[in-house]
Amino acid sequence: MPEGDTVWQAARRLHDALAGKVLTRSDFRVPKYATVDLSGRTVLNTVSRGKHLLTRVEGGLTLHTHLRMEGAWKVYGTGERWKGGPAHQIRVVLANADRSAVGYRLPVLELLRTPDEDRAVSHLGPDLLGPDWDPEAALANLLADPARELGEALLDQRNLAGIGNVFKSELCFLLGVTPWLPVGALPSDRAARLPGLAKRLLEANRDRPVRRTTGLRGHDLFVYGRAPRPCLRCGTSVRVADQGDGSQERPTYWCPTCQAGPAPAPGSPQRWRERYYRTHN
Repeated sequence: MPEGDTVWQAARRLHDALAGKVLTRSDFRVPKYATVDLSGRTVLNTVSRGKHLLTRVEGGLTLHTHLRMEGAWKVYGTGERWKGGPAHQIRVVLANADRSAVGYRLPVLELLRTPDEDRAVSHLGPDLLGPDWDPEAALANLLADPARELGEALLDQRNLAGIGNVFKSELCFLLGVTPWLPVGALPSDRAARLPGLAKRLLEANRDRPVRRTTGLRGHDLFVYGRAPRPCLRCGTSVRVADQGDGSQERPTYWCPTCQAGPAPAPGSPQRWRERYYRTHN
């Protein structure tokens, strides 16, 4: 699933295919931009900002896209068959003499004036893979709501940009706490480690075709996607549950032995979180 590392890879693929070249084809297949034609303009660059993609085009325009769960950008050579999905799922095509970049199932697609890019991304916290990375600011953002569940705080892109369900689960495992632990109950030494650990994980995976966090042969991830298989450290069955209010699909994996803190409780998660925070502070 797209997280900061895979979105960074998508930005690099788009940049390598399009940057510095004149567009020979521009095909927007959404009603709002059906009459827009960028043909004849040079693509300047594509960069990632957290989970957002910004493709800048000559003339002061930026194509802003977001993949969310289902979206994808595919790059094809001249004459190569497009195979990212059926044609009706294509939202935009940008092509030059050598390459075609095809955006499938893009839930967010908007054309902005380049000076107005902040309108799309100014809400984001420090980008784990960006030039604005600031570990102190990221940690301060996370700690600003001490009663909030750690997993929810990590997914909030306003705190720090780039973490999704996979890295959320893996980070919590490496910190030895459950994703339902209130941020304020995180031991200070582990809180201090969190920003640097998150950055190392994403940086280590931005150039890999397969995401890995373990360093163990034959095992890519510690807990994500492993329920109910044994924990790689202690052998306890890894567990999975949804986290949040149910409005979004957020599968969360953890080891009940290796990770201290609350597990999902029946009833209101808000009452459980507040009760745990009061009794541990």
